[in-house]
Amino acid sequence: MTANKTLLMLPGDGIGPEVSRQVRRIIDWMAKRRQVTFEVNEGLVGGAAYDAHGTPLTDETMADAMGADAVLFGAVGGPKWDDLPFAVKPERGLLRLRKDMQLFANLRPALVFEALAEASSLKPELVRGLDILIVRELTGGVYFGEPRGIETLPNGERRGFNTQSYTTSEIVRVAAVAFDLAKKRSNKVHSVEKANVMESGVLWREEVQKLHDAKYAEVELQHMYADNCAMQLVRTPKQFDVIVTDNLFGDILSDCAAMLTGSLGMLPSASLGAPDASGRRKALYEPVHGSAPDIAGRDLANPLAMILSFAMMLRYSFDMDEDADLVEKAVKNVLAGGIRTSDIMSAGAAKVSTTTMGDAIIRELDKLSA
Repeated sequence: MTANKTLLMLPGDGIGPEVSRQVRRIIDWMAKRRQVTFEVNEGLVGGAAYDAHGTPLTDETMADAMGADAVLFGAVGGPKWDDLPFAVKPERGLLRLRKDMQLFANLRPALVFEALAEASSLKPELVRGLDILIVRELTGGVYFGEPRGIETLPNGERRGFNTQSYTTSEIVRVAAVAFDLAKKRSNKVHSVEKANVMESGVLWREEVQKLHDAKYAEVELQHMYADNCAMQLVRTPKQFDVIVTDNLFGDILSDCAAMLTGSLGMLPSASLGAPDASGRRKALYEPVHGSAPDIAGRDLANPLAMILSFAMMLRYSFDMDEDADLVEKAVKNVLAGGIRTSDIMSAGAAKVSTTTMGDAIIRELDKLSA
């Protein structure tokens, strides 16, 4: 039995607890069948934490996250908490986790499983075989820049303002992650900004180019404006391999890329910090989809993005590539067998619940391990 690994699960709100339960089943399966154990702790975040403690993330849970080997996060938010003050909205819990853990590199794959090529809103020939990785800078830029706020001008008009700001070190460290990942893939990086209208974009382009020329000359580098990138993603998406971009554009472009795959319910993500002296990185893994309050509690949600986030955790936090491959292959095989939740339904497929999809994944893991 391998040594315990500490995992903090934060299911959150809406469908978060439902999809998280399916990962717990896989963790239990791994303990029985793979002799791999995790020390799993669970905490509250988002609206659930606010209801219990008056804050979207307690200091105690933040400390647990800092001490864990990895954090697996569900989803936060919903209409119940829409009228809360900005400082205690459910989403602030996630932002604090990202900021305090210094998770500067957000990895969001957009991978089209062969069985789901027809589910995309684009023509199948445009997306079949698609495999894009977007590396989004996560702790800088306009979401965290100062000054920010809402003020009333002398004429009585209100003004909202946010500051887009990046330093050389912030740009270089996320670009290095993108280049390193590209070397393990197709050796191509698109760096995306708006250098034509934004000084922060000019700096971004210059610093990425300098890093490339100094350390990654063997990687193909192309610069692209963010608006053109959005257009190209829906025009010829397979031209991309790794895209590296800032916080704001990464937020938008990764959602655009997500829909190329047919459903947000299929896409995982990882948020990584810098390695410490021992090589350990703080890391948080979460599905791209939101809390989906309209279907919460109805056993309808697609758990595959959460399960694939767990596979990313195995790969990036624990170097368990064989186990990650096993989970990903189980997902691929179940989809190829025609089993679908409602968000990825197609003609002739079998529509199943969240729990039944989890059942199918466990059965497939049993087959693959037989």
